[in-house]
Amino acid sequence: MVVWTVVFVSAYTLAVWNNYALFTYHAALYELVLGVDKAKDGPAMYWYGWIATSAIAAGLAGLAACWLPESLTRRIWSGWAWLVPLASILFFAWLLRGYFLR
Repeated sequence: MVVWTVVFVSAYTLAVWNNYALFTYHAALYELVLGVDKAKDGPAMYWYGWIATSAIAAGLAGLAACWLPESLTRRIWSGWAWLVPLASILFFAWLLRGYFLR
């Protein structure tokens, strides 16, 4: 669970920062487009694509971690499961600082 959490949060942060959306949803048009697409007749929603991108990356990392030897997985510090999300929250606060400092 630690590996999945750390990879999901890290992948989500990178996906938002670099706009790596698996797909884009145009709510006004009820249209789903693979990859990143510019806004058409209303705002483009990338959030769903960022979540899907992160879930796939975390799922693959979680499966890979299942094959690691137990002697190695016992050494993974469980604190990463809360430290990485906390760092991500601080990053998003910095990223959205324009909204907070108006």
